Amino acid sequence: MCHRHNVTQQLESSQSMFSVLRGLRNTLQHFPSRASSATSRTSCIARKSSLGSTRSISSVPSAWHRFHHPPQSILIVNKLRTQPVILAIDAFLEHVHSTYPGVRVFHEDRPDIPHGAEIWHSGDNAEKIDLVVTLGGDGTILHASSLFSAGAVPPVLSFSMGTLGFLLPFHIDDFAKALESVYQGKATILDRMRLACTFYNEDLSKKGDDGQAWQVMNEIALHRGASPHLNTIDIYVDGQHLTEAVSDGLIVSTPTGSTAYSLSAGGPIVHPSLSALVLTPICPRSLSFRPLVFPSSSSITLRIGDRSRAPAGVSMDGRASRTLNPGESVTVHASPYPVPCINRSSIAEEDAEVHEGAGPGKEDDWVRDINNLLQYNATFRSKALLRHSRT
Repeated sequence: MCHRHNVTQQLESSQSMFSVLRGLRNTLQHFPSRASSATSRTSCIARKSSLGSTRSISSVPSAWHRFHHPPQSILIVNKLRTQPVILAIDAFLEHVHSTYPGVRVFHEDRPDIPHGAEIWHSGDNAEKIDLVVTLGGDGTILHASSLFSAGAVPPVLSFSMGTLGFLLPFHIDDFAKALESVYQGKATILDRMRLACTFYNEDLSKKGDDGQAWQVMNEIALHRGASPHLNTIDIYVDGQHLTEAVSDGLIVSTPTGSTAYSLSAGGPIVHPSLSALVLTPICPRSLSFRPLVFPSSSSITLRIGDRSRAPAGVSMDGRASRTLNPGESVTVHASPYPVPCINRSSIAEEDAEVHEGAGPGKEDDWVRDINNLLQYNATFRSKALLRHSRT
């Protein structure tokens, strides 16, 4: 009898909840629709974008993990071979061949291939690479990322020989210690998310010869280029029309790219272990157009408006790629292929020598970098100003 009474109560509770939900639905139906007045073609683009990019946040890999298998093949990617770079590559090759015999070392097909390295060609038939070693600046890492545009990127061990080096570089003097950390399985890895960018014609067919998505590590930027006119760009998020942007352009960046072009345009700084998309306007006409941060499960479509008076230029990771005419669009979402970057704090020791902005340290690499390299929240009472005030 008691069991029957409980069942009756559950049924009544369910019916009551159903009535509440039905009433809420009827109430919402009386609110005015906020659908945009965009054309049916534009709406179709948004629906296609939303349906084509459905994913759960769990599909984005965990940010931190370790290097489990000793690499058997290494790819060297370097900036133009200045004398310091040549000496560093020669020392690196000699160390690898003498300390880790049997490990194959490759170099991309360029006129300045160093002696002792094999030629490596990117593409579907490329030799399998277990570790990428970069010698240069942030641009060298972006170039290394572009070499693996069709799939997974091997772990990247970066040595700073450039101008900024914000992407967790090791000091070049620490290359032997860094390699030892990798081969002993002590190296920790941060997966830096990439963006997948797919371009569409006005008739919704994919632009380009193969229609494959472009892989971007920092950002994709739509800009007015040489045109004196502002761009008019419709923004859709998961198929919903967000706004019509009238500005010099728009930036969609990764957390890694949040300290690059997006930061210069007034965007927020986002920790690289997060999975998010940052939308930042470039010189918008509206004072209330502020940057937005979306979850990595979101899909953002940027469509050049029919009222736009000129095509929009497109640059990805700082490289000009193409233009988009009115009616054409690009859809951006999180790529399933991040860039695994080896942390320099993974080789830290108690008595390690500290190199300014680049040496190993047990604290968070990112926290130290935004202080040392970006001078985060630096006051006006800097050493330079204090010296100037004494003269």
